[in-house]
Amino acid sequence: MTTTPKTLRILGTRGIPAAHGGFETFAERLALYLAAKGWRVIVYCQEEGEGATFQDEWRGVERVRIPVKGDGAASTIVFDWKATAHAAAHRDLCLTLGYNTAVFCALLRLRGVTNVINMDGIEWARAKWGKVAKTWFWLNERLGCWLGNHLVADHPEIKKHLATRVSERKITMIPYGADELRDVSDAPVRALGLEPGKYLTLIARPEPENSILEVVSGFSAAPRGIKLVVLGNYQPGNAYHRAVKEAASAEVVFTGAIYDPAVVTALRFHSLAYVHGHQVGGTNPSLVEALGAGNPVLAHDNPYNRWVAGDGAVFFGSREEFDRAVAKVVDGSCDLLGMKAFSVGQHATRFRWEKILLEYELLLAKHLMH
Repeated sequence: MTTTPKTLRILGTRGIPAAHGGFETFAERLALYLAAKGWRVIVYCQEEGEGATFQDEWRGVERVRIPVKGDGAASTIVFDWKATAHAAAHRDLCLTLGYNTAVFCALLRLRGVTNVINMDGIEWARAKWGKVAKTWFWLNERLGCWLGNHLVADHPEIKKHLATRVSERKITMIPYGADELRDVSDAPVRALGLEPGKYLTLIARPEPENSILEVVSGFSAAPRGIKLVVLGNYQPGNAYHRAVKEAASAEVVFTGAIYDPAVVTALRFHSLAYVHGHQVGGTNPSLVEALGAGNPVLAHDNPYNRWVAGDGAVFFGSREEFDRAVAKVVDGSCDLLGMKAFSVGQHATRFRWEKILLEYELLLAKHLMH
C-alpha cells in the first residue's frame, strides 16, 4: 500500500536555486532538507519573460515556473498573485515567505488551504520607503497576521511585535541559519589585493538605516593600519552613497557588489572582525553568517543585534563610538580570540541549519492537513 507523501508548497521567493537573497537561500535549504526526508516539496519560481506556466524538477524538488514580464516590484506582485492562485487550486500545506503581498493569502483562506507565513522584518518601518510603500507594507503586515493560519517570527523582538497584532499562541519563533565555515581558501581575498586578517568587512545595502556613514566616517577618523572593506553598489548619483565615499579615508576599500558566494565567504572568513550596522530588522542573515564564520563582531547597539550577536560582541551607536571600537581592535585591547570563540558558540547554540530546519519540519508537520 502506497502512502501519500507529506506535501508542502513554498511561496514568496524568486525561486530556487538561490540567486537573490536570504529567503531564497532558506527556501533552497528547507526544500532540499524536506525532500531528503521524503516530503513532496513544490517551490514557486519567478521567470522573466512571457508564456505559460511550466513545471520541472531540481534535485528532487518540484518547481512551478511562472513567467512574468519585467523584473521590478510590479512584476513580483503579478508573480505572487499567479503563484497564490496556482497553490489555491490544490489542498496542500503552504509556507509563504514574507508578507509583502499577504492580501493574496485571502484566496488560500477562502479555499481552506492551511498557510504558515514567515513574517520577516518590520518592513513598513524602514526609512527607505515612501508613504505609499510604507502604507502598503503596513496593511499587508496586518493582513498577514489575520490571514495566516500560523506565523513564524525570526527573532524574539519580531515575535513581541506580532503579539501586539494577534495571540502569541499563533506565533512560533524560529531564527535564520548559517553554515559553520572552516578552512576557507584565502585566494579570493588576495586576488582583491587584501591581506587575510588585516581588514574589517561590512556587507550591507548602502542605506542610512545600516549605519554605513557612521562606520566609514568613524573608521576614517584616524590612521588604522588595517583596511575597512565595504561591499555594495555605490552610485555617484545617490546623495547618501556620495556622502559615504567622501567620508572615506584611503584605508577604506569599496569592492562594489560581489555576488560570487565563494568570494563573499572568503572575505568574511578571513576578516579580522565583521561590522554590522543594521539598525532594524530581525535575525539578519549576514550577521548570522558572520557568527558561522567565527568573526568577532562590531555591531550597532539595538535589541535585534544584541540577541543575535550576544554578549561577546562590541556594540556602537554613533560615529564616535565606532571610532573607539576600532581603536580597541587595532591596539589589541579587544579580546579578539575570546570574541571569536563567543561567535562560534553563539552560532552553534542558536543558528545551525540542522537545528532550524528540524524546527520548521516539526512546525509544518503539525499543520499538515488531514
